[in-house]
Amino acid sequence: MTNKVSHSLTYRDAGVDIDAGDALVDRIKPLAASTMRPGVMAGIGGFGALFEVPKHLKEPVLVSGTDGVGTKLRLAFEWNRHDTVGIDLVAMSVNDILVQGAEPLYFLDYFACGKLSVDTAAAVVGGIARGCELAGCALIGGETAEMPGMYPDGEYDLAGFAVGAVEKSEIIDGKSIQPGDVVLGLASSGAHSNGYSLLRKIIETTGAKPTDDFHGRPLVDVVMAPTRIYVKSALAAIKQHASAVKGLAHITGGGLLDNVPRILQAGLAARLYREAWEMPALFRWLQEGGRVADEEMYRVFNCGIGMVVVVAADQAHAVAATLNENGEQVFRLGEIVERAPEEAQTVVV
Repeated sequence: MTNKVSHSLTYRDAGVDIDAGDALVDRIKPLAASTMRPGVMAGIGGFGALFEVPKHLKEPVLVSGTDGVGTKLRLAFEWNRHDTVGIDLVAMSVNDILVQGAEPLYFLDYFACGKLSVDTAAAVVGGIARGCELAGCALIGGETAEMPGMYPDGEYDLAGFAVGAVEKSEIIDGKSIQPGDVVLGLASSGAHSNGYSLLRKIIETTGAKPTDDFHGRPLVDVVMAPTRIYVKSALAAIKQHASAVKGLAHITGGGLLDNVPRILQAGLAARLYREAWEMPALFRWLQEGGRVADEEMYRVFNCGIGMVVVVAADQAHAVAATLNENGEQVFRLGEIVERAPEEAQTVVV
């Protein structure tokens, strides 16, 4: 026999607070408004977001990318640091579509939780809006899902995707890369959003605390530093040196060893010189604390290089100068060489 409840059930009784969701939308709207750019036709609040393809492109090609933040979120929960992971979310997608020469146009996010905290969600979305500002794209929509029983209290998951556009004739695909080309590296802002499962394991085994002093800064600030967004500086260099910039690689999961080969033809390899840049203190600490082998470091972490740019040798200095002028720290990492049989496509010597 079915027992009846003593009162009329509501969605709130089931764990979903519609009023909190509405309050969050009200908090989000001004954040999204700050990211608006030409092309936005309809944004936050509708069933779908509208964006007009840029008219200045003769043969526009849309480029899209999607990603999350990974296990960096576990530290966000444990250390109560929610204001920067939104920047990470945007960065992981816009940096990916940037490597093909695309200008990011708009971004949408998905925020899922068990019980909605308006303050926490607003902090996360505030970071997303900041990331969109840094990338020059519009935050035109998203989804907040409150799903009781799916996530522990205080935890959430994030995903997002970016759409950009590039002139068909100006797509950067790495096909023109040849032996003798120079490999430039753009400095990262930290571990970005990759390798955090190993990073967390090292924190656990070393007993490090978020409040520990790390070269004059709290460890939490160093570990949770948001992923650097390279869009505006790289697009400036591409525009000024179109014929010189032959390929870009976003150094994400897989580190230097697995990401640079993604833009190389089968008969080519990138030879990088470890003395060309100094591994930042965070990575030196991780390597020492976890007794991590060199090859594992280069395969898991960015090791201080967040974006690689392959350029023609005779214009390497000029491209580096433009990147420097636009705020990047640039290293001349090495060069492209012919690949020997059975040789890896990226070697650090």
